[in-house]
Amino acid sequence: MIKIKTKENVAIMKEGGEILAKILRKLAEEVKPGITTNHLEKLARELVLYYGVKPSFLGYDGYPAALCTSVNDEIVHGMPSDRVLKDGDVLKLDMGVLHKGFHTDSAVTVLVGNPDKEKQKLINVTREALKIGISKVKVGNALGDIGSAIQKYVEKSGFNVVRDLVGHGIGKELHEPPQVLNYGVPGEGEELKEGMVIAIEPMVVTGDWRIKNGKDGFGFITKDGGLAAHFEHTVAVTKSGSSVLT
Repeated sequence: MIKIKTKENVAIMKEGGEILAKILRKLAEEVKPGITTNHLEKLARELVLYYGVKPSFLGYDGYPAALCTSVNDEIVHGMPSDRVLKDGDVLKLDMGVLHKGFHTDSAVTVLVGNPDKEKQKLINVTREALKIGISKVKVGNALGDIGSAIQKYVEKSGFNVVRDLVGHGIGKELHEPPQVLNYGVPGEGEELKEGMVIAIEPMVVTGDWRIKNGKDGFGFITKDGGLAAHFEHTVAVTKSGSSVLT
């Protein structure tokens, strides 16, 4: 059952979301060739302590870290390790925080080191796909309107959306109903109502959209070895449209 949030709930989530945005910004600024993904995990743990929030992912379904660091063909849920980042790596940073009893969830993709035109296009298209999905968040619209708009833009740009990994509702639980697909048919799926809060998170790949399990036991990777990008915001459905909380 979809849980409707009060204005007070959404205000708390916005506080937490603003903290999460600051943390992700600091992590992204730290990214450069030669550092390990464990270095970013250490910084993430320091930042949650500094801001007085709790990491949502740590211990969730046995996940042992506060941050997800997915590199190149890793789509999401990659575990920080001693892996050294190299020039040209496509790094996904995904994190959630718990603030005053409510979770928020957000992700960004960063190109490590020097610019690369094709990789930057993948990142830009994924970021824009998230904006396009958010633009469809209006009372009376359906979840299919979000997914369809994301899918059409991504495919028109020459990429594919992952089908087997989806966005989600969020609140007192990290993952709540409904599922928020990055593909679909306009008008299909749950109707958007004021007070719903959802995590919209397009995951875009250069090749085939099929996936498989990664070696670390937590991550998912592209089946064909293609590159992946991922952006995510926690978004509230409001009377006037949408409010990005992260």
